[in-house]
Amino acid sequence: MSALFSPLQIRNVTLKNRIVVSPMCQYSSVDGFADDWHLVHLGSRAVGGAALVISEATAVSPEGRISPSDLGIWKDEHIEPLARIVRFIQQQDCVAGIQLAHAGRKASHTPPWQGGKEIPVSAGGWKTFAPSAIPFREEETAPEALDVAGIKKVIADFRAAASRAVQAGFTVIEIHAAHGYLINEFLSPLSNQRTDSYGGSFENRIRLLIEVIQNIKEVWPKENLLFVRLSVSEWAEGGWKTDDSVKLAQILKDSGVDLVDCSSGGNTAKVQIPLAPGYQVHFAEEVRKTGIKTGAVGLITTAAQAEQIIGNGQADLIFLARQMLRNPYFPLHAADQLNGEMHWPVQYERAKPVSGAKH
Repeated sequence: MSALFSPLQIRNVTLKNRIVVSPMCQYSSVDGFADDWHLVHLGSRAVGGAALVISEATAVSPEGRISPSDLGIWKDEHIEPLARIVRFIQQQDCVAGIQLAHAGRKASHTPPWQGGKEIPVSAGGWKTFAPSAIPFREEETAPEALDVAGIKKVIADFRAAASRAVQAGFTVIEIHAAHGYLINEFLSPLSNQRTDSYGGSFENRIRLLIEVIQNIKEVWPKENLLFVRLSVSEWAEGGWKTDDSVKLAQILKDSGVDLVDCSSGGNTAKVQIPLAPGYQVHFAEEVRKTGIKTGAVGLITTAAQAEQIIGNGQADLIFLARQMLRNPYFPLHAADQLNGEMHWPVQYERAKPVSGAKH
């Protein structure tokens, strides 16, 4: 039996295989609303056979958007367009997830195809916030350091967003604590130079994440799943490192987090990351040794590669991003290559390869 196509049960939720559509920003919203693009983008990948589809980084507040075109869940009017997508995903025997995010000092930028440049307030941008008044790039405007009241607002925003996610019908929440966005900024000693209870020691720097988790769990149904995406390593001297993530993972497990989605980087502008196939898999393997489930992500592009990662016990789930952009039906084809069990949508069955046939 294919390891990649074996089911995974996490508490009361069963994933039909180990393939997850990773959150991928589409920069295609107006005022935070999901629209037909999001329905087709996420829905087609559910049709393609993934076990779990997670929406892109969804802003918990307007100031938490990366760009003016980010998806949002900061007001009740956002719920029904998201619920429409959830209903379609679930109709495909697929689990629907949402990534909740606050961009911190990396907010107020143009989409990538417009250069990803800072948008000043004078040009329609907005004030950005961070643990300390340190910009991501030297040439950018310094963010405003959050005071305690501002931190409490961020926590309340995550809690309210989780409550709306319940109403929209999502089964999985992933807290975005990676890639240099707000929670990641608090974790790292390079971006967090506070001297109060949210800065300095490891215990203080993880405090925001732990309080966000505690508040989400107060409104998130016990039968639903809670993931955290981490940049396991910052790839920078003096920054957040793998040992920190392993230590944090043990705390997350005790806090009721079900899985750590193991990525890296994003909080330091000038850093060299050794890109290679599966270059982040070892992070998932190290974190998994704590006993918490992990997801592997990063230049995983073939069925055989994904099968090996799961089969070797390096991770519990495979999070695919660019490969799913190239081929929304990757799981269907991977199952054929690995002799895995996969039911095709009845509307597509006439295209299903005949067993043993060359194609």
